[in-house]
Amino acid sequence: MQSLSETDRKSILELARQAVVEAVLRRKLLEEIPKTPVFEPRCGVFVTLHVGGKLRGCIGVIEAKERLGESIVRCAAGAALEDPRFHPMEPQELPGMEIEVSLLSPLQRIRPEDVEIGKHGLLVEEGIRRGLLLPQVAVEHHLGKEQFLRETCHKAGLSLDAWKEADTRIYGFTCEIIQEEKQ
Repeated sequence: MQSLSETDRKSILELARQAVVEAVLRRKLLEEIPKTPVFEPRCGVFVTLHVGGKLRGCIGVIEAKERLGESIVRCAAGAALEDPRFHPMEPQELPGMEIEVSLLSPLQRIRPEDVEIGKHGLLVEEGIRRGLLLPQVAVEHHLGKEQFLRETCHKAGLSLDAWKEADTRIYGFTCEIIQEEKQ
């Protein structure tokens, strides 16, 4: 996906916010998705919600099967209501909510020594187990390269050193991160 204009970035955040509000207040998916070109491509996307500066939900798709607009709506609603780490959002949380949308580049195999903190997100895969961490996770938690690999393995339910095993596949990706201005 090409670099986005400020108008496109605002449209993406506005759609995500409308989807969260619809999900929280009406318990349904937003039906009206604008027909603008920014919502047409297919790419991986994660929607992350924070309330009061704390993580409140994060849901995404790695390889999109639908257009970006539909993916944003589904992920935003999922982050608000279906992240298994949290109870569903309540209407009183909406005014304090901050939204971040991460648009993923295609996955590419990456060697551990080529991982760049702050640039790459990681997907670790062994058998049916998969774990993904966005690039901003390593920065926010001050993780070094090896710790980032270990945490991604942990997310996949693998041993912390599974990234060193020959049958473990490591993929890197980059993100275009779109976030609301801090209030």
